[in-house]
Amino acid sequence: MFNALLLDKQEDRTVASIQSIDESRLGTGDVLVRVEYSTLNYKDALAITGQAPVVRTFPMVPGIDFAGIVEESTHADYQPGDAVVLNGWGAGETHWGGLAQKARVPGDHLIPLPAGITTQQAMAVGTAGYTAMLCVQALEKYGVAQDGDVLVTGANGGVGSFAVAILAKRGYRVIASTGRPEEAVRLRELGAAEIIDRTTLSKPGKPLQKERFAAAVDCVGSHTLANVCASLRYGGAVAACGLAQGMDFPATVAPFILRGVALLGVDSVYVPRARRMAAWDAIANELPVAVIEGVAATIGLSQAVEVAGQLLRGEIKGRVVVDVNR
Repeated sequence: MFNALLLDKQEDRTVASIQSIDESRLGTGDVLVRVEYSTLNYKDALAITGQAPVVRTFPMVPGIDFAGIVEESTHADYQPGDAVVLNGWGAGETHWGGLAQKARVPGDHLIPLPAGITTQQAMAVGTAGYTAMLCVQALEKYGVAQDGDVLVTGANGGVGSFAVAILAKRGYRVIASTGRPEEAVRLRELGAAEIIDRTTLSKPGKPLQKERFAAAVDCVGSHTLANVCASLRYGGAVAACGLAQGMDFPATVAPFILRGVALLGVDSVYVPRARRMAAWDAIANELPVAVIEGVAATIGLSQAVEVAGQLLRGEIKGRVVVDVNR
């Protein structure tokens, strides 16, 4: 038996509760992991509260991330005792995820925990930090140079915070866009050289605007992304990974055909294993422990439902790590 946060559907309403579950109820997979830490992401909060159709089948254990120790394995790459990480692959959506003390998954969905970070630190990074690294790597693969400002929208969020820290560590001059000016000190500590108010980007704007940014990481979408594209320098690029403002993209083709800018879509759920490992290795090598631990707070599994609501109301800053064993 193990403890898990279980979601069920009752009269078109999502009901979340901590339950003791028999191991036989776990799904198929060739690796059984003893989960040590998971996280509470925005998508997890939507699933737990039922405010969006994240969960595809019930009952469901939410949690798109986890880190833990292999307990049983018939997969060639993993042995009992190995420390592993999982991000995405439909965890918490189409099959049981990480907000539980155990998880059974296909070994191909796992990667080894990089040397130098603990399972708790890995979940302080989580999908947010991993996505931020994928965004930075996408920009550098495209050829963005360190000769201009790089904008990060939604800079106080999980992805945004890590994007600021990673870009600054790599020598870029980072402009952080946020709706929380009271967090300016924290953003500067992460490496932001300048803070701008998100309202300067979040309203409808001209199809082509003054060239301001060499590149950008956008976590927001909608009018913000449209304005970012319109404000890129000639040949610039934006790595788009979020939709905090909305899923729409009310833009024109002007920035693309007149300035040759590029819109780079960044997915974190089904990224091939080699790219996952490269991103996580870069995180382990580049991000100081102080940065990783400084953007996260740890809660117990029993607190996850309450904190999910707080997260959706904008009352949580930084990352939320979940210790599934308390």
